[in-house]
Amino acid sequence: MKRSFWKELISDIFFAGKKEKKGWLIPLIIVLILLSAILVLGTALGPLAPFIYSFL
Repeated sequence: MKRSFWKELISDIFFAGKKEKKGWLIPLIIVLILLSAILVLGTALGPLAPFIYSFL
């Protein structure tokens, strides 16, 4: 069974971080992705924007 592109990309980043002792970057990257998603959703969903921006 062929692995999907995204699963392979995430696993490569994870294992490269462990191999190079850069594991502390993984939580940072996850937080940045989540904050980016919140901001994109906040601008895309106009009526919900005040509630989303109040969290930041």
